[in-house]
Amino acid sequence: MKGYNNAALKIVAGFLCAISFCLLCAGKPDDTNARKKSSEEIKLLHSDVLYKNSYDVRADVLVGHVKLYHDGMYLDCDSARYYKDENTFHAYGNVKMVQGDTLTLTSDTLLYDGPMLQAHAMGNAVLTHKKTKLVTSVIDYDRLEGVGFYPQHGVLYDEDNVLDSDYGQYTPSMSEAIFKDNVILVNPKFNLKTNELFYYSDTKVARIVSETNIISSDSTFVYALRGDYNTQTREASLMDRSHIYKDMRDVVGDSLYCDDESGISEAFGNVVLTDVENQCMLTGDYCRYEENTGIALATDSAVCYEFSGPDTLYVHADTLKMVTYNQKTDSVYRDLFAYHKVRMYRRDFQGVCDSLVSHEIDSCTYMYGQPILWNEAQQVFGEEIRIYNNDSTISWIHIINQAMTIEEIDSVSYNQVSSKEMFCYFKDGVIHRNNAKGNVYVCYFMDESDGTRIGMNYTETPEMNVYMKDKKVDMIWMQTPQGTMYPPFAIPSDKRYLAGFAWFDYIRPMNKDDIFGWRAKNKDQELKKTERKFVPRQKLEDIK
Repeated sequence: MKGYNNAALKIVAGFLCAISFCLLCAGKPDDTNARKKSSEEIKLLHSDVLYKNSYDVRADVLVGHVKLYHDGMYLDCDSARYYKDENTFHAYGNVKMVQGDTLTLTSDTLLYDGPMLQAHAMGNAVLTHKKTKLVTSVIDYDRLEGVGFYPQHGVLYDEDNVLDSDYGQYTPSMSEAIFKDNVILVNPKFNLKTNELFYYSDTKVARIVSETNIISSDSTFVYALRGDYNTQTREASLMDRSHIYKDMRDVVGDSLYCDDESGISEAFGNVVLTDVENQCMLTGDYCRYEENTGIALATDSAVCYEFSGPDTLYVHADTLKMVTYNQKTDSVYRDLFAYHKVRMYRRDFQGVCDSLVSHEIDSCTYMYGQPILWNEAQQVFGEEIRIYNNDSTISWIHIINQAMTIEEIDSVSYNQVSSKEMFCYFKDGVIHRNNAKGNVYVCYFMDESDGTRIGMNYTETPEMNVYMKDKKVDMIWMQTPQGTMYPPFAIPSDKRYLAGFAWFDYIRPMNKDDIFGWRAKNKDQELKKTERKFVPRQKLEDIK
């Protein structure tokens, strides 16, 4: 009676499995005509018991240490129903299918279609290929195509990663897996979440094809829509405006390359590198950031934005480099280097030069190569200009060699001061004191309170201080001045403009978009660098 009950249960189970297998085949595309079929018969290698079942006369019932073979595949199980005419079988209990020396499929139950070379494994299904293991409840394995499917939750394991998804497809011959719906990749160094992912177990590369978030153990955050991520080396090549965020810095570009191990990131096309903590930003068509050295580089339409103050400062150059020193310490500071064709704009001042260096530690910006600065109607230039800031606001300016400051009165009249060096002090963003030293020359126009022109004062002095109030001259101090006051109608043409005078309105950046249009000085207006004079060295023969 007990044997009868067991047999009945197996008949029912076999019937249910047959229905499942038919439904499975019905759910797949009908490619039976185009599909290559196997003509090889399934061979029974061993079974402890073999008998016919009156309820299913088409099947041979196999019980005990069942071993079958078909077209390069071996199968072991506790029992089976073998349909010789259809060349199919249903296997039950401790099912193990082995193909070659690299692929194994185990499950509680397996339905096998010999002509179609298809297997449907159910219950604790595990597909193992080399060092990769797929665990799920149901696996459909197509031997002809070499592809395994799981229609519900499954997990893939390899040496480094665990991949979890609601649907998956694994191709052992290509070491390729496709995951869909609630995909989670867990690695000791990072977690990846997405809705669709391609994974190559031999190279450990995850191919991103949908919105993906990667969070590393070092707090690096990657947002990507498309690209490749090597889970072993942690190198990423990303497209479609991906983001890399770490230590309050965000990098975005049309395409990105990053290497977590070396700390190097490169971005191409409409790149934006934002330093949130320090309220600055680099843009360009190419940017490179080295985490270990703290060097950020931008080229090709490169712009540095400094927005810590009330107004944003825009600095453009052929190449911009920002270096962060003493990273992750309390004494961190930064330097900005701008190389060639520098143009900058802020609402309260503008400037141009060939190159620029800005040191955060002493709040000083050095301008080299024909530097010019503008503040409202004021223009200053010389061989070198140093700008000293206080909380992103200009505190004072030091102009070295061939220094000149010019204030536009009207289209033909300019207040001018030239000297060896000059110090301009600012208050509320406007010059309030000017100190000129060494060979000082002054052209200054004087007006009545009603605006009537009195004349022009031409003066030479070793040193001069000009004090401003409400953007107008309040007081002038000079050391032993020698000068002449000329009435408006008697101003000599050679005294109206000082030597070296030039009004560079054709160079001045007019707005933030004008920083890209480089305009150099006219050749005849360029300053020739002052030659340094050295004391002659004493010769040995002179001593003798």
